[in-house]
Amino acid sequence: MIEKNKIRLRIYLTALAVMLLVGTIGFMFIENMSLTDAIYFSIVTMATVGYGDIHPQTGLGKILTLFIIIGGVGTFLGVMASITDLFVNRREESLRQQKLDMVTGLFFSEMGNELLKRFTQLDPGSKNLHRVLKLSEEWKDKDFDKAYTALRQHRLVIDSRHADILTLLEYLQNRADLLLRLIENPIIQEHENFSELLRAVFHLRDELLNRSDLFILTDSDRKHLEGDIARAYNLLIYEWLRYIHYLKKNYGYLFSLAMRLNPFDPEADAVVKNS
Repeated sequence: MIEKNKIRLRIYLTALAVMLLVGTIGFMFIENMSLTDAIYFSIVTMATVGYGDIHPQTGLGKILTLFIIIGGVGTFLGVMASITDLFVNRREESLRQQKLDMVTGLFFSEMGNELLKRFTQLDPGSKNLHRVLKLSEEWKDKDFDKAYTALRQHRLVIDSRHADILTLLEYLQNRADLLLRLIENPIIQEHENFSELLRAVFHLRDELLNRSDLFILTDSDRKHLEGDIARAYNLLIYEWLRYIHYLKKNYGYLFSLAMRLNPFDPEADAVVKNS
């Protein structure tokens, strides 16, 4: 919505500039006005102020004034309306984003962090993530950028034989109500990445649930399940890092707790210790 308002504002501003240019040049040549008077008369005409201190003397000048009134007034009002909509929509978008981040925080507090820990047990390369994603209070935007770059370069591989995936299914089953409530939340639907994450996790639960015996899997079926786990794992890592970045910029006390509960830090502990 904000992007559409920006495009509309650019169109109106372009049209307004063209009308101002046409009016200024026209009044200078038709009415022999100075540059200052021509600009002044064009603006007060388009703004519907019309002080009356300057007015056209010739018939052609009056026709040009009518053209400016018809085209310029609507364009000027369009600019004002677009600017107002842009500010209003920005405020609404900010409020929606705050609500979304609150829901995201609830997800990671109730489920996401623990799910990441369980996924890392299935990731033979998790030690690299432990190194890349070991947060600290000194992290700046550039450090988060480096972490995003490292994630894109990390080859995510899942080996389901590294841990018992039955316990993963049991955990997802115990959080099924939370997942369902989140998916039904209309705020979530406005965040495509988070919605895709929830769908991936829900799909993984359904895949695991529909296996009669998770201890006896064919190689092809195991590979399929590992692909489902990898999809949810990948989306979860990026959403976690985005949320942590948001906390670091806006809520230092929440970032402090999130840092101490870092699922990628094997030594993570909520207890505050002397440094």
